[in-house]
Amino acid sequence: MGDETPVTEANERGAGSAGASRVPAVRMAGITKRFPGVVANDDVGFEAATGEVHALLGENGAGKTTLSNILTGLYRPDEGRIELYGEPVSFHSPREALEAGIGMVHQHFRLVDTLTVAENLLLGWNKPRFWLSRRAGLRQVREISEALHMPVDPDARIWQLSVGEQQRVEIIKAVFRGSRVLILDEPTAVLTPQEASQLFTTLRAMATEGHAVILITHKLHEVMAVADRITVLRGGRSVSTLPVADATPRSLAALMVGREVELARAQEHERVPGDEAVLELEGVSARGDRGGEALDGVSLHVRPGEIVAVAGVAGNGQRELAETISGMRTPSAGKIRVSGQVLRPGDPRSAIRAGVAHIPEDRLGTGLAPSLSISRNAALKSYRSPPISRGPFLVLRRMGELAVSLIRRYDVKAPGPETPVRNLSGGNLQKLMLGREFEGEPRVLIAAQPTRGLDVGAIETVHAYLREAAGNGMAVLLISEDLDEILALADRVAVMYEGALVGEIEAGAATIEEIGYLMAGGRAA
Repeated sequence: MGDETPVTEANERGAGSAGASRVPAVRMAGITKRFPGVVANDDVGFEAATGEVHALLGENGAGKTTLSNILTGLYRPDEGRIELYGEPVSFHSPREALEAGIGMVHQHFRLVDTLTVAENLLLGWNKPRFWLSRRAGLRQVREISEALHMPVDPDARIWQLSVGEQQRVEIIKAVFRGSRVLILDEPTAVLTPQEASQLFTTLRAMATEGHAVILITHKLHEVMAVADRITVLRGGRSVSTLPVADATPRSLAALMVGREVELARAQEHERVPGDEAVLELEGVSARGDRGGEALDGVSLHVRPGEIVAVAGVAGNGQRELAETISGMRTPSAGKIRVSGQVLRPGDPRSAIRAGVAHIPEDRLGTGLAPSLSISRNAALKSYRSPPISRGPFLVLRRMGELAVSLIRRYDVKAPGPETPVRNLSGGNLQKLMLGREFEGEPRVLIAAQPTRGLDVGAIETVHAYLREAAGNGMAVLLISEDLDEILALADRVAVMYEGALVGEIEAGAATIEEIGYLMAGGRAA
């Protein structure tokens, strides 16, 4: 990713959309919100105009989520003023904000796992007020998903969907409820480049029709491609609002972090992979949560010192692949070997003993126990062995020492080892998980969506850890939907579609267009 603005259209769009000639849809002035010991928003000013796509950038902890929660009625500001289409407003609940026409696609989804997609859209909605038509609901889900080019099964239950598919449901829900102001938090994390381009077209069309679209993303090239104006938050304060024509990816990254940042880019790798594969998959198949084969005869190998990336749109078997290798899911066919040793199917302990580390895509749902402390989470994989345990008893002092060591070594920002992990930011959650997995000196690292939802500074840190792991001889299987990340890190790229590997490309010769073609179901030549 270079310093130049990559799209001429972005320059023209930004130059002509400073917002002064458009009706302000949202104006937030002097917004301050305090929590015990923390000032989340400090005199923040922010304005989104009717007919524009406005990007909101900032590191984790910069105040973006708090600001959006105030605008959507989840929090009330301690100080400041909010105007909606020129009229002062004060929301006491999310329903009031929704009825006023403000919708948000949250990073952490607001869905009921046991209900279907259609039922989630109708849940709590008052049209029709006394009778919910299932047939009409299914029809509307299909119409909106087709219009947004985001296919989703209306009859599927939320728990059966991948994280990416659940995000699609949230986008559809916001559009279904007729939001005039639409806030989207990382909306393209699960899309192919072609689908992301189509979403941008949809967002531009919504802006043209009079909506105000607020886009929260850490992908700087997306900001350059679709936004009219950009507001950057740092340390709870708004540090700059500027037209896209006046910005570059490097200047935006510097504003976000307060220093120059090395942006992710394809580069020559100094590491030389070994000859013998550490991780081998031979014809591996596995059933999904909804029945049917989620993995279809996958064969793949990763050598020591090599990063192999698996690319694909969410829901094409990537999650099942990671779970099968780590022993969380039992394969229906095939074999998995680590250093020549066949893993016992569906046995996480067998995988751990063989040296498999796993960074799952769902940090708080699968990777960590949010209500437990950092020290308890740090020992989740080592509590059965000395020095963490002595016979049937846990040695709490040793657990605390391990947590302190991980906090220091991986720069986890936390008050102390007894802090509940639910209080940590996304970047610190990821650093804690990486530290815990590396502590066991694994041979293989399965990293699924390791930077999803992280800011540019945290992404830089995680990428450095992954490169260091491969440089130390670890075999790294990177599962990601971020093609910039894949091209910046990988030695080889394997593409999954409907549970099967449809192509494999040397990263140095790969292009985003070629990978996107394979992700959409094309076959390698």
